This record gives sequence, structure tokens and C-alpha cells, in this order.
Amino acid sequence: MCGRFTLFEPDKILSREFGVAGFPALSPRYNISPSQPVAAVRAAPAGAGRELALLRWGLIPSWSKDPAIGGRLINARAETAREKPSFRNAFRRHRCLIPANGFYEWQRQERGKQPYFVRMRDGRLFAFAGLWERWESPDEGVIETCAILTTAANAVLAPIHDRMPVILPPAEYARWLDPALPDTDSLGPLLVPFPPEEMLASPVSPRVNAPTVDDEKCIAPLQS
Repeated sequence: MCGRFTLFEPDKILSREFGVAGFPALSPRYNISPSQPVAAVRAAPAGAGRELALLRWGLIPSWSKDPAIGGRLINARAETAREKPSFRNAFRRHRCLIPANGFYEWQRQERGKQPYFVRMRDGRLFAFAGLWERWESPDEGVIETCAILTTAANAVLAPIHDRMPVILPPAEYARWLDPALPDTDSLGPLLVPFPPEEMLASPVSPRVNAPTVDDEKCIAPLQS
């Protein structure tokens, strides 16, 4: 699964990497947690390029009567998202990219769970495959939410957890975002584990367990 991640890239690099003109400045985030706003790149209305949206993490299907369901839908399994009622519409029409510099996963150990920070070996920015939805609340108006797709763990993640987020190669960003793609089954080959030789996982302090803790110390590797 993916329950925490980071995004601390300068806005100029985000704008360049994701083709969003005038990407607004975002505060560095080192411990993004469910129910919080996340930056997402999606197709702009009427085919007018791409746009940045701030989406609540935890997808609320458009047909849901209870927004609390979003707390259970922070991730969507890539193997079933195309058919599952909670994600089916979003997979067809509302796909997005969720930029990240890394993410956390927890390994079960005798003394409890050890958090790991997972990133690209060269430190580069990347993007999760995401889904988004629009839900209308009688009290809050329109709420836009998202979920991150997950797949089987690669060789880096497998000793830590059996799942990992789907990470898309930049060459496939345009196809993933295309809302008019006639055959979403063709996206299946993208929803696979990322090459392990390009990734690195390091144990970090349990301070990241608290969603209120959000600073650069969260990603500092533990000293042996």
C-alpha cells in the first residue's frame, strides 16, 4: 500500500516535469498523510492541456452517500480498479498523476513496525498513478478526492511490504492522463512494479508515524 509520501521539489521543476505552466509554489512536505490535500496533475477541462489540483487524499465515489468512505479508499488495487464500483468511473475518466519525491512503508519486526523511506536511487522526482473523483456535499459543496494505485512489491519493497504504489515512467504521462483514451485495458501494462534497480529504501525514525510531524528529519536515514 501507500499511506504516507513526500513532495518537496521546487515549483519550477514540477512545472517542467509535468507540463503545467505556472505551477504554483507549494510548501515542502515530508509526511503527507491520508485526508490531507495532495498536489495532483490532471487533464484540464475541454482538452486545454494540464492543470494542478489540490485533492483530498481518500477517494469518495460520486455515488457515495457517506464521505467517511474516503478514509478507507486511499489506495486502489491496480488488479481490480477497472472493475471495482468504487474506482471504475475514475479509472475510465478521471486519472491523474501525483508527484512525489519518495514514500514510506513499514516493515513488521519483533519490536514493532520499522518505517522505511523509499525513493529513486538518483533522488529524482517521480509520479504515482492516481485516480480522482468529484463528490457533492450538501454542507461543503463540491469535494475533489483521490486515491493512489498500488501493485505487487518489487525486489526493493518485498522484504518490507508485499505492495507498493504504481510509479509511471514520464513517457507514459500523456497516455495515462488522456480522458478520451478509447481502451483503458491498454493501460494495464503500465500498472506493474517499478524497476527495483532504480530505487532505494532506507530505515528512518519512527517519528514519521505521527501525521502531525512534517519536517526534513522524517527522511533522514537511521545511523547504524
